[in-house]
Amino acid sequence: MSTPRLRHFRHLDDDVIDHLFLHRPRPVGHDDATRVLALALGATLYVPGDRDDLAGTIGRRFAGGLTSMVIDLEDAVADHDEDHAAACAVAALDELAGTPAAAMLLFVRTRSPERIPKIAAELGAGRTALSGFVLPKFTAAAAHDWLDAVTRASQVLDKKLYAMPVLESPEIVHRETRDTELARISECLNTYRRHVLAVRIGATDMCGMFGIRRDRGLTIYDVRVAADAIASIINYLGRCDGTGHVVTGPVWEYFADHERLFRPTLRQTPFAEHDAVLFRQHLVSRDIDGLLREIALDRANGMHGKTVIHPTHVAAVHALSAVTHEEYHDAVDIIGGQAGGVRPSTYRNKMNELKPHRHWAQAVLDRAHVFGVTNPNITFVDLLTALVPA
Repeated sequence: MSTPRLRHFRHLDDDVIDHLFLHRPRPVGHDDATRVLALALGATLYVPGDRDDLAGTIGRRFAGGLTSMVIDLEDAVADHDEDHAAACAVAALDELAGTPAAAMLLFVRTRSPERIPKIAAELGAGRTALSGFVLPKFTAAAAHDWLDAVTRASQVLDKKLYAMPVLESPEIVHRETRDTELARISECLNTYRRHVLAVRIGATDMCGMFGIRRDRGLTIYDVRVAADAIASIINYLGRCDGTGHVVTGPVWEYFADHERLFRPTLRQTPFAEHDAVLFRQHLVSRDIDGLLREIALDRANGMHGKTVIHPTHVAAVHALSAVTHEEYHDAVDIIGGQAGGVRPSTYRNKMNELKPHRHWAQAVLDRAHVFGVTNPNITFVDLLTALVPA
């Protein structure tokens, strides 16, 4: 089955791309390796399934640079509207077939496994636009039912559909059951590895179990009960020994102006050097400084991509996903050194240990495939200013 391919930053003009990138982002499609396709998710935006003009909304978001979306039939839809939302999702996917937006990574989040093969059976042309399903409140007890439903839907549509389980259950958050639960989930995901694209984290549900909602001045890593659960998820499911999966960052909840309790975390110097001080003020006023910090911490903790709730968040996720000139050359040096040992960085500011850093280097090259490599002296400020409308 021939399907269109997507490319990050495709909505920017060619002269802007040439200015920003030494190596342009490469096109990605469903025939690429699962890890590459998972990295291509980038910022994943949820949209309620019962929203008016659903197909039009998805098309506009794609035109604005988004590469992945989830049509939500679960939390975003009232109980009595679930059937209507499911019908809207099917109609939207059918309408999107044959349009440029069909290249997106498009998923449907259902409330139960039983809904998954039903949606597949109801699709017409929309089978080409559907990438898979998001599996909410994923537990070891229900894992087989969820993943078997995705497998059966794949058979119905005669194409490989992907699953993205969302880890947010009490069994994972509660310390006394966490290790057993994650070990069982890991075993089940390995059984269905062909269909697992990425593992997502439901930090809002995690916090809700303790009556916590993190302040906009804090990151999820400041909320210890959630941070501990996230660390365990990475430990079990994010390993680089062939047993792991891409794990995506949890949602950032804020996007509106407000009165701040803490000072902004976004340094002034990079913006002053690029004559972008007013742009920094704009980012701070929209809470993007907190989002940028959390994205950096996501990456430091082994995660890629992020769930977002607002289109203004997409640029931040994608800007910080591009591989810098320095990262790229470090990765190439590490991958090229087969004998081990230690070498100074090409930038002469760090030591590259060829064996311990090899998994990191491969991850950087995979990310470079999807998000490109920036030119020397290009920073996230340049990328953000290009991606965020004036």
